[in-house]
Amino acid sequence: MKLPALRAKIGNWEYYVTTLTFAQVRDHVSRIDDQLHKSDGLKDMIQRSLTSNITSIKKYIINQQDRFFNSLVLAVYDDYPNWREIEIRYDETETYQLGLLEFPGNHKIFPVDGQHRVEGIKEALIDHPELAEQKIAAIFIGHKKDNHGMQRSRRLFSTLNRYAKPVTMDDIIALDEDDAVAIVTRDLLEEHPLLTKNRVTKSKNKAISNEDKDAFTSIITLYECNRELLKKHRSDIKRENPVPVRDNKSLVDYLKFRPCDEELEDYKHEVESFWNEFSNNIDIIKEYIETTTNHPAQKYRNNIDGGNLLFRPVGLLPFIQACIEIQKRERISFKEILEKFNSFNLQLNARPWKQVLWNEFESIMIMGNQGLTKLLLMYKYDENVLRSHERINLTKGYAAAINFSGENLNHVLEDV
Repeated sequence: MKLPALRAKIGNWEYYVTTLTFAQVRDHVSRIDDQLHKSDGLKDMIQRSLTSNITSIKKYIINQQDRFFNSLVLAVYDDYPNWREIEIRYDETETYQLGLLEFPGNHKIFPVDGQHRVEGIKEALIDHPELAEQKIAAIFIGHKKDNHGMQRSRRLFSTLNRYAKPVTMDDIIALDEDDAVAIVTRDLLEEHPLLTKNRVTKSKNKAISNEDKDAFTSIITLYECNRELLKKHRSDIKRENPVPVRDNKSLVDYLKFRPCDEELEDYKHEVESFWNEFSNNIDIIKEYIETTTNHPAQKYRNNIDGGNLLFRPVGLLPFIQACIEIQKRERISFKEILEKFNSFNLQLNARPWKQVLWNEFESIMIMGNQGLTKLLLMYKYDENVLRSHERINLTKGYAAAINFSGENLNHVLEDV
């Protein structure tokens, strides 16, 4: 194997930057075995770290025409490649950084960073050998199987993996061109009257800062609400027009690949329709949109009485979930559901939201009761919409939240 490469150095590492075809990755790069540890137990532990992410990478390679990867970091040992440098001169500058890596036949290569990518490439080639000439960038380093060499390579292995930063949710929402929820959420931020301008906070947190007196909700909460609407949309189209290839994908897999334009437009239409009904049939939302004074959200979200459930991320998401579940069970329109909810008291300092979402003694929000909040909303809408096990969970959960002191739990829901 002969590869054109660049030679460079950082710290104590001398390394070579080149590319490998998928076929070369398959044929020359082995799984980590005994290169980092002599202990069989520790060796097995590293092997077990290979997760189902391999399957995801395989699907990505096969299905995504715009596929791209970060460089593999590969260690070579037992027989090092020869470096044949080439002198380059230009504009009074000369360099010997370019050259040819010539691998002898007895070399061994393993991934220090990129073991999932390596195995995903191998899996993809089994069914799609036509991908063999695709190329991925690779960085080669030297490795020795003595104690010092193993220690040095372990340190690099842990450093590269420890400081790898996962993509954050706000990055996905802002940039992802495959995630249908992110795409539609971005469109709403530019087009929908409730969600344009500064009505959705773009912070990296789901919660809204106490200093933000303008926003209706946070961008992460809006994404989560739209994801719930996608679940409903997928369930509906599966029932009306089943297509196994499309419908059998998990939500996680579905969001990894951009749907066709028609499918995306149908989902967007349903999401827009929901937020239109939400805006038109909830009085405080209409008031909020029409407010022209500064700080329009201040009276709906504050630290005096908590404000309104809909203006708190911890309240809005279960509200949307409750609406979707009621619509699914009752087979009625969102308009009818929202009109009925509009008549309910959703102020956080009123029952049943006190001590479930709002701590009236410390004037702070309570987190962790979103499932209970969803059940309370469904119960308030119509107690008969709940299933028997849901009513039991609601009774026990609400009793615990308000520190119900009576002996008969049947009375716990009387003030709901």
